[in-house]
Amino acid sequence: MHRPIYKLFCFAALSLMTMACKKNQTEHVVEVNDHYRFLIGGYTEHETDGIGLLKFDPVSNDISVDIIGNGIKNPSFLLTNKDQTILFAVEETAGDQGGKVKSFELDLDQKSLKLLSTVDTEGNHPCHLAMDPSEKFLVVGNYSGGNFSVFKNEAGVLTQVQTIQHEGKSIVGSRQEKPHVHSTVFHPNGKQLLVADLGTDKIHLYDFNPDLTVPFQHAKPAYFEVEAGSGPRHLLLNESGDLIYLIHELSAELGVYSYENGVIHNLEVLPLTHPHFEGSVGAAEIKFSKDGKFVYASNRGDANEISVYEKDLNDRLILIQRTSTKGETPRNFDFSPDGNFLVVAHQGSDGIIVFEMDQKSGLIKEEVQKVAFKKPSYVLPIR
Repeated sequence: MHRPIYKLFCFAALSLMTMACKKNQTEHVVEVNDHYRFLIGGYTEHETDGIGLLKFDPVSNDISVDIIGNGIKNPSFLLTNKDQTILFAVEETAGDQGGKVKSFELDLDQKSLKLLSTVDTEGNHPCHLAMDPSEKFLVVGNYSGGNFSVFKNEAGVLTQVQTIQHEGKSIVGSRQEKPHVHSTVFHPNGKQLLVADLGTDKIHLYDFNPDLTVPFQHAKPAYFEVEAGSGPRHLLLNESGDLIYLIHELSAELGVYSYENGVIHNLEVLPLTHPHFEGSVGAAEIKFSKDGKFVYASNRGDANEISVYEKDLNDRLILIQRTSTKGETPRNFDFSPDGNFLVVAHQGSDGIIVFEMDQKSGLIKEEVQKVAFKKPSYVLPIR
């Protein structure tokens, strides 16, 4: 074969192979994203209520939700292990030994939960769960108990090892008459735990040593005080762990703090409401976009909005959108695993709404689908 013809033949063959690969890649993407799945937690009224499994088809816009964990009381916060084979759920209740945490073997294909363990939390109304990077310890924040409990995790079987009680109060008498632990978050380095206490207006700091009998000890300094009446709720740390993004529930603000060498400093506090807004508020949830460039915060009360902030080159936040969630009490929200959709749980209007996302701009686009669910309070994406 002459060399010019041979080159032309090779080029054509290579082009066909490239096109075939691209086609296969495209088909693979469609196959992976033919539907999304989310576990839904909420507040229950009947034995038939419980943990839901939501499915959403982005092509047909079909949406459905099935109860796969009925009989679980107020599973208001959910957490899985990294492999998503074990599910942990609070029972946000009160009793002599506080509320409860349940663990389950999770089989999504069979739509089933197999109970592994049930433990008391030693504090009323558990509302938050966190797991250390090794997944050997589960931390439970008890809102009404004003404390957090620590459990050893062995393949989903839980054993209590420690409970730490907070003390104090702040200036809002109806909400800050005593400690109210609202979230517990591990630092990315796995060596510290940050605890947001709405009742005392403090971020408590703990050193974590998994080799000790009692793995958590007060750090030095032991806490950071936010502005009185703010009501710290949920917080996130950036990937390097030197910035804290904190929801101020009572004042409906987003606080940004530096965290270096164990010391916290305030950088900026941003209002979640319009300057002329009038009505009740209740800031709730905070999330990063998949690429970490945008920060999202929800506000309940009469606002019922999500505010979107873009990080500038100096990590300062710029408000780029404040939009209605089209429901009441957007307590929690999260993104589909690919970031193309946002799912919002509306506790007050008994429904879940799916919005399309523009990942490049970070903006929340139009509503694409919704489904009824009784008092949803948590959205957990499933890969």
